[in-house]
Amino acid sequence: MQHHLDDIDHKIMQLLQHDARISISQISKEISMSQPSVKERMVKLEEKGVISGYSAVFNLRELDRGTTTFILLKTEHCQELVDFCEEAKEVTDLFRISGEFNYLIKIQTALVEEIAEFQDSLVKLGPSKSHICMKNILENRVLL
Repeated sequence: MQHHLDDIDHKIMQLLQHDARISISQISKEISMSQPSVKERMVKLEEKGVISGYSAVFNLRELDRGTTTFILLKTEHCQELVDFCEEAKEVTDLFRISGEFNYLIKIQTALVEEIAEFQDSLVKLGPSKSHICMKNILENRVLL
């Protein structure tokens, strides 16, 4: 069931997307609404699954994971790939896609050699192609 969002819901979500740690009191000041009303709207958005969580954004370069690589993979071993990616510390995202390849894997590493090691471990699952990111232009873009 789709939840119909009004302008107030959008403003609350916009504030949360810019700063997930913003307090309910600050949101209430920003949108001129009482704190209990803001809390009630947030709870409803969470219950309906519109807000599915809150997170922090990390500087991956500072965590020695500054190299982003996208790997296209063609495999018939779908569950084995999912299990592998859930265990691999380099994997940040896994997407099922259409086209010649059926998966897109996003990994974060410190060194190019780590990319080669990771891709070597995928050989048993099927052919792959890697694309190393040269520059992050838009990342974690605010959608609202």
